[in-house]
Amino acid sequence: MNAAVLFSGGKDSTMAAYKAMEDGWKVEYLLSMHSENPHSYMFHVPNVHLTQLLSQAMEIPLIQAKTPGEKEEELEDLRNALLDLKNRGIEAVFTGAIHSEYQKSRIDGLCKEVGLESHAPLWHRDPLDYMQEIIDLGFKVIVTSASAEGLDESWLGRIVDEDLLEELNGLHEKYGLHMAFEGGEAETLVLDGPIFKKRLNILDSENVWEVDSGYMVIKDAELSEKD
Repeated sequence: MNAAVLFSGGKDSTMAAYKAMEDGWKVEYLLSMHSENPHSYMFHVPNVHLTQLLSQAMEIPLIQAKTPGEKEEELEDLRNALLDLKNRGIEAVFTGAIHSEYQKSRIDGLCKEVGLESHAPLWHRDPLDYMQEIIDLGFKVIVTSASAEGLDESWLGRIVDEDLLEELNGLHEKYGLHMAFEGGEAETLVLDGPIFKKRLNILDSENVWEVDSGYMVIKDAELSEKD
């Protein structure tokens, strides 16, 4: 059973790849959509260029496709990318959707149209249990953007660990913040994990912060051997 994963380098798409492998699928490709629109409705944008290194870290070939990122029109670019996967012998596409009906419904529809199965193994997972599983499995995840009440610049570059989860729980109770960041409250990047053959090391980065939101620009990174 050959599968591909719609991959951004963040925790959700990486966990989707993990779940696909866990369920016995052979993940033949990672598909990375590069949107020119930083406010894309469909696609993760921050540091998506690092998917090239992450695909090497996981030893899974990467297919990259570009899109202007215009609402709804970007779906045609994704459709073409899915057709390419179909022609390469892919049977199913896995995504990291958790609660976004907008994203899931459109991906489901496009997959059905081109003749691919659509799988969202994280769909409607309890956010706290899900985040705890990420930690328990040994994934090393950092926060690369923050844009919600209660999150300040100090969150950029933070590792998702037990202390962060405890703070997130408090922010959830105070502000209603989604604990898995599904509302766009934050973005993440995975540096290492059980499906990685090598780890990603950040060599140079810069934080951009504007009043109440910001993001981490990773200028240089490399892969290194795991212990």
